[in-house]
Amino acid sequence: MRTVLSLGLFGTLVATAHRGCGGHEIGRRNHGMLAHRQAISTDEASEAVSIGNTECTNYYYAPVANLKPYYPSPWPYDNVTNTDLSADILPDDATAMDLFGTINAELMAKFPNIQPRGTLDGNFTTAQNYSYLDPDCWWSWRHCTTPAADTGLVADITTVPEPETWGLGFDDGPNCSHNALYDYLQQNDQQATMFYIGSSVFNWPLQALRGTADGHQICVHTWSHRYMTALTNSEAFAELYYGRKIITDVLGVTPTCWRPPYGDVDNRIRFIANKLNLTTIVWSDDTLDWEEDEPSRDVTAADVTLNYQAIIDKVANGTYVTHGPIVLNHELTNYTMTEFISQYPSIKQTFQHVVPLCTALNLTHPYAETDIVCPDFASYIANRSTSAGSTTAASGAGSAPGSTTAVASKTGWASRNVAYSLLSIAVASSFFVAVTCG
Repeated sequence: MRTVLSLGLFGTLVATAHRGCGGHEIGRRNHGMLAHRQAISTDEASEAVSIGNTECTNYYYAPVANLKPYYPSPWPYDNVTNTDLSADILPDDATAMDLFGTINAELMAKFPNIQPRGTLDGNFTTAQNYSYLDPDCWWSWRHCTTPAADTGLVADITTVPEPETWGLGFDDGPNCSHNALYDYLQQNDQQATMFYIGSSVFNWPLQALRGTADGHQICVHTWSHRYMTALTNSEAFAELYYGRKIITDVLGVTPTCWRPPYGDVDNRIRFIANKLNLTTIVWSDDTLDWEEDEPSRDVTAADVTLNYQAIIDKVANGTYVTHGPIVLNHELTNYTMTEFISQYPSIKQTFQHVVPLCTALNLTHPYAETDIVCPDFASYIANRSTSAGSTTAASGAGSAPGSTTAVASKTGWASRNVAYSLLSIAVASSFFVAVTCG
């Protein structure tokens, strides 16, 4: 008999020894401190900062620590050259080697001329001679999402079929300081699709466990969040293979969906993902929340707010009369999470429905494990007592903007961080249904 929500993992928490986020690319964004705009001088804000630090204190978690020999280093990095690296297949991983050998032989027969292009950090100056005809359906070239019919590859998912429905997802989790966001979603009986980075699952396993405990759908966002088309075949395979495997080992579910970091995908990468039973999901609308406060970008918080509003305004102009958007949001920093919380009431007021992607796509079995069920669209909507235009749960009353959402994390974290392993074997949400099988 087997009732599964996720694996029941047990370990002792010790605020030492375990490596946390490393300071490279996405890793540096999981710092756990409130961004400067949230650190206003109120008692609640001060407490929120303290709670953020608590959430992001490194800890030792035996079930994951014991897996270390079987995985690449989290956030692989060359300390000599000070450059980011990607995952690659471990030399003693015979299972991965054998599977890659089979996939690579088929890949080279099908797409022998597609080569890696650019660098891991997205410098594509060496790809300037790429054909304007875009034969490889390279998203970073001109946002191609539909490979030619003769490739045998299916189109990327970019929208949801339900009219005026916001397909809700968050990239780059699990963020060590995400409790305020997850608390808010829970208060509003709102599930989402979480695109988890393998390195962050490894570094923050208890935070990852909350994703399944709260009933969110989990998808793969690679092992270390590199531009995928810059990778060799074995590196691309490893980014997907280990990114999926750590989710299975920690959460007990095997995702069947993934999102390429930065949207960077072509037919070579799609083929590898397809052979790993991973459907490619990108997006139709980008809030650009991830660019805010990036030194190399020119995006302000005001710009992000306007981007949200532009998406919301598309309901009134009829853009979503036949379908709904998949919107790019992030649990990347305290800013991106707080900004979503501030926008959620307007989103809920304007859109007919806000649902996770498995529900929007009527994908009732989102994992390889068939005993976990995601409700279809009709069931999800029927089970919600609220509708468009109803009120949403407030993040706090009478507190200064930007601080109220973070304060939500003060309730329950001390007990949660040791209880998620218990929650993972219980039905902690009415969203995903644990089915007992013989």
